[in-house]
Amino acid sequence: MDITALNGQSTATPTTSAKNAAETQDRFLKLLVAQMNNQDPLNPMDNAQVTSQMAQIQQVTSLSTLDTSIKSLGSQLGQMQALQSISLVGREVSVPGDKIQVVNGSAEGSYELDGAAQAVKLEILGGAGNVIDTVQLGAQGSGRQTFTWPAGTKVAEGGEVKYRITATNGTAAVTSTTFVNDKVDAVYSEGGSLKLNLERLGPVDYTVVSAVN
Repeated sequence: MDITALNGQSTATPTTSAKNAAETQDRFLKLLVAQMNNQDPLNPMDNAQVTSQMAQIQQVTSLSTLDTSIKSLGSQLGQMQALQSISLVGREVSVPGDKIQVVNGSAEGSYELDGAAQAVKLEILGGAGNVIDTVQLGAQGSGRQTFTWPAGTKVAEGGEVKYRITATNGTAAVTSTTFVNDKVDAVYSEGGSLKLNLERLGPVDYTVVSAVN
């Protein structure tokens, strides 16, 4: 008897896997008993073979139970994540991007450096992609950094512009990631994924949020 043919039962959905595992085990035991009752007395079953087959059915049952437990845990974690995300409504979060908005005459932004840099340069870009202002931010350590750019008369109140960061350590370039700050208007689920609707950027995936400000 080959128990391999019964292994397909372990892929059932969480609501039926436990039942299928029990049915699989029951069928296995019935087949094993029938095989032992009808074995050739002169050529009995090998004890090692019986032990191996019993180990296989135990493994199938255990894997099915484990699969159910993992899926149940995943569902619970998803519900907890959804409840926690509700508290983000009305708060400002940071997501990857390259835009800043002028509020009260200045704009705030943030970026992350993969390593320490001896020189960091901030460039503010106009609508055509041209540089309208350059600010030397000096030496910066690795990790998350923030800046405040005084717009003056370069950009009107409420206006939005793009920016970029150029960082170097000696002659070597230092990789940087820029972020956008935006306010969360709503939280919802779409296609099994948790989404945030941001005031200016619109829908983004919950997983891209790098910081809550």
